[in-house]
Amino acid sequence: MLQAALAHGVGTDVQRNLATVVVGGLMPATLLTLFVLPTLYFSLERWVERRQTSTQPQMERRNA
Repeated sequence: MLQAALAHGVGTDVQRNLATVVVGGLMPATLLTLFVLPTLYFSLERWVERRQTSTQPQMERRNA
C-alpha cells in the first residue's frame, strides 16, 4: 500500500488517495493495539483490584 500511496503516474489519482487513507489508518491502529490498549487494560485492572480491597473491610464491618 505504501507503494500505491507514493505512486506518480497515469491512473493513480484515485488509487493514491485510497492508499493514503489506508496507510494513515494502519499506523494509529498499530500503536493503539500494541501500546495504548494494553496500558489501559493494565491500569483498569489495578484500579478494580484496589477498589475491591478497599471496600472489602467495609463489607466485613457491616456483616459483623
